[in-house]
Amino acid sequence: MATILSKTVLAAVPTFFMFTGLSLAQTGSLEGKVIGEDGQPLKDALIKIERKDIKGSYKVKTKKKGDYFHAGLPLGNYKVTLEVNGRDADVVDNVRVPFNESATVNFNLQEQKQKQEALQRAAETGSLSQEQARQLSAEQRASLERQAKERQAQLAKNKDLNDAFNVGMTALQAKQYQAAIDAFTKAGEIDPKQHVVWAQLAESYMGMSAGKLGAEQDALISKGMENWTKALELQPENAAYHNNYALALARVRKFAEAQAELEKAATIDPANAGKYYYNLGAVLTNIGQLEPAGEAFKKATEISPNYAPAHFQYGIYLMSKAQTTTDGRIVAPPGAKEAFEKYLQLEPSGVNAEAAKGMIASMEATIQTEYSNPAAEQKKSKKKK
Repeated sequence: MATILSKTVLAAVPTFFMFTGLSLAQTGSLEGKVIGEDGQPLKDALIKIERKDIKGSYKVKTKKKGDYFHAGLPLGNYKVTLEVNGRDADVVDNVRVPFNESATVNFNLQEQKQKQEALQRAAETGSLSQEQARQLSAEQRASLERQAKERQAQLAKNKDLNDAFNVGMTALQAKQYQAAIDAFTKAGEIDPKQHVVWAQLAESYMGMSAGKLGAEQDALISKGMENWTKALELQPENAAYHNNYALALARVRKFAEAQAELEKAATIDPANAGKYYYNLGAVLTNIGQLEPAGEAFKKATEISPNYAPAHFQYGIYLMSKAQTTTDGRIVAPPGAKEAFEKYLQLEPSGVNAEAAKGMIASMEATIQTEYSNPAAEQKKSKKKK
């Protein structure tokens, strides 16, 4: 019997150790909540749970209220990473998952952002406290220092750019064109991506060209157009740039190209299309190109029928073709009288109102075409007495 008991005892021993082995597979859980940068619970954020002592990786997503829960985690030490939109947003290291309990790891991206911004401002102003410095890793400190230096360099660059641009604008307004050219050229070297710099440089060259002649004038106009091209490359949807470039093209009698630029301006800014063609007509008139000018004024009246100056100038153009009959009447081309009447309808007290009335009156009057000697008429009167 003892033997049997002995066998029985011996047989029970392995059974005891088997159950002890099963009890080693003890687990815990991990839970928490995620707040986004806007202060609201963040849904569908990915929580990556990586075991550090033994290889193991687990994942869970946050729910509608930003909460998450992962059960069945083996006891151990973990690194918990928050991933948002495919990017690691925050991490908590050395998280211990206890037996039959839940470890809690919360993430608050709003607080993290505010903290980071405060650290950034402190680093930029040189007011980083010892406590803030202790919160940073070596990599973070190096990154903040680099960003601060880059910011300071950008601020210095912006100051130089603004100073040069302001000097150029002051000189341009005073018609000191060479000084303006020098200043805007410097601004363009500091930052070649500023379209307004090239536009003002173009204006400076065009302004300077007005007081020159021959090859020197041609060279300045060419530089002006070159800089208008640069401005338009950077901002192709700027109607005013297309308008001014067109005026420069008209100066060198490139009328087809000028019209194309004005049509672009009119497409971009239809509300001011009439003014663009009116400007072209004015430039063409000033350089003696009356026929293209007339076409421009006519186009302006068609596109913007309520733009009074265009009607007046179109009437003036038509009157340049008026003829005088043998009996002293002025015969104006068709549309001339209507152009002046339209102007007066739109601007009855405008700057050209009296001139328009005079033009209409001249069409209705008879001009004396025979010469009479006033002295002879006077003698004739005396003889009758």
